[in-house]
Amino acid sequence: MSTTAKGSTPAASAAGYDVIIVGFGAAGVSAAIEAAEAGAHVLVLDRGFGGGATALSGGIVYAGGGTRVQAAAAVDDDPENMFQYLRQEVRGAVSDETLRTFCESSSVMIDWLERQGASFEGSLAPYKTSYPTDRHYLYYSGNEKAYPYNEYARPAPRGHRQVAKGLDSGKVLFSRLRKQALSLGVEFLPHSKVDELITEGGTVTGVRYRTADVADLGAHYPRRSALASKLGNWAPAIGARLAAKLDSEWAAVAQVREARAGSVILAGGGFVRNSTWMARWAGPYSDISPLGTAGDDGGAISLGISAGGATAYMDRMTAWRFITPTSAMTEGIIVDGDGQRITNEDLYGATFADHMVRDHGAVGHLVMDARQWRKARRQIRTQANTFQLLQLAYLYTIGHRKGRDLAELATKIGVPASALELTITAYNAGILSGSGDPAHKAPELSTTILSGPYFAIDVSVNNSPFYPAPGLTLGGLRVDEQTGNVLDTEGARIEGLYAAGRSAVGICAVGYISGLSIADCIFSGRRAGRTAARIAAG
Repeated sequence: MSTTAKGSTPAASAAGYDVIIVGFGAAGVSAAIEAAEAGAHVLVLDRGFGGGATALSGGIVYAGGGTRVQAAAAVDDDPENMFQYLRQEVRGAVSDETLRTFCESSSVMIDWLERQGASFEGSLAPYKTSYPTDRHYLYYSGNEKAYPYNEYARPAPRGHRQVAKGLDSGKVLFSRLRKQALSLGVEFLPHSKVDELITEGGTVTGVRYRTADVADLGAHYPRRSALASKLGNWAPAIGARLAAKLDSEWAAVAQVREARAGSVILAGGGFVRNSTWMARWAGPYSDISPLGTAGDDGGAISLGISAGGATAYMDRMTAWRFITPTSAMTEGIIVDGDGQRITNEDLYGATFADHMVRDHGAVGHLVMDARQWRKARRQIRTQANTFQLLQLAYLYTIGHRKGRDLAELATKIGVPASALELTITAYNAGILSGSGDPAHKAPELSTTILSGPYFAIDVSVNNSPFYPAPGLTLGGLRVDEQTGNVLDTEGARIEGLYAAGRSAVGICAVGYISGLSIADCIFSGRRAGRTAARIAAG
């Protein structure tokens, strides 16, 4: 074993480890903790400073089955109920056996996270939202209450938000896990890119990588790198230019090194930042705003492919087109470019967006009447986070269209007036007759659209700087669901090589709801870390 001190740079010669992990987001840090707790000597290499998409996220962990947090909020849930619901979301991406294991271990996962320093609380959001305010840290983060999902299981809130202010929840969640990993002796090298896997006799035994010392990159490099990550999500073109410049500076001082290990775990994220792969695989999702870091360029997946690994669900993407906050906005209806209704508006934002993207040309217009519009504005004070106010200000000032009647509104948004009027007439008729919304939106969110003037917001899935539709990739390397080993094209394990998180096919490879990706990263990362540590122990 190497005698390298924690946090220092391994010698240029081939240092020996039990486990090498490529990527230090939720999956990588979970794998590192699990392996280190089992006594393994662990090296983690990351393109940036660690954190991945998790640190940029809202810090939501999807968990249920009767967690401590759910119990504190008097929520009725159990593993079977969770399984019956998630089965509709997962749609065969993993086996029922794996999904049951995920659900049955879900409450224990929250306990495990809290032992590592994470914190959650059972303050349940009493309204429909895409992300709760700082008064609430538990909410319905998926389709639990929406048709048709509510016909398969009892609705239960499972979005567990790391306690923190605003959008800091993701950053705080990762920082707590990172601190725990380093305290266990995990060695972490930032600014390190793995270029090649080392294989011997068909078994992966190490990596060749390039790394740069922070001192050689300059005092302002960390701050510029963080800025590039943020701009990459909200202003992709500008972020890409800055990232390219930083990469050039890094390459000029980076040194080639090699490290050996009994196991290598690929946890470097997806490929939303790889324009070539996105052009090949994204299809109608090609114009989403990418959520991720520069490391989400498919590099980890490429390493797996180079060792003979097979991929699946590479064409599956997710994009969030949320119309909440505020909850009253859900009372309107969304029509496509032909004036036809898309589906029930109380679906989770990514689920609704998938219907819109795949069946309606990615075009949608939220239509509301004056009463709904005023109600939604009044709710901003109690339902919106500070970081959401800028977007809401845009929507309520220049980001909408207004018409005295439906015919004028239809002209302004470019849809056939007769079709829009027929769609709204059918919606109103269902509510007024007592039979309910024809699309089965929840009764408490189904109100008539009768009082002019009328308002419309363009909710199409496109990369708008003021109203972005952020998204990520869901497919990746096929893995053995018992061990996390990468599988080859014949379905055989590639010894010594594992994958986790968005580098691998997992729980959310077909569909996404808030918190499910981080939960899957933790689940699959711990699985790979456990297996790798067991191999190291002999």
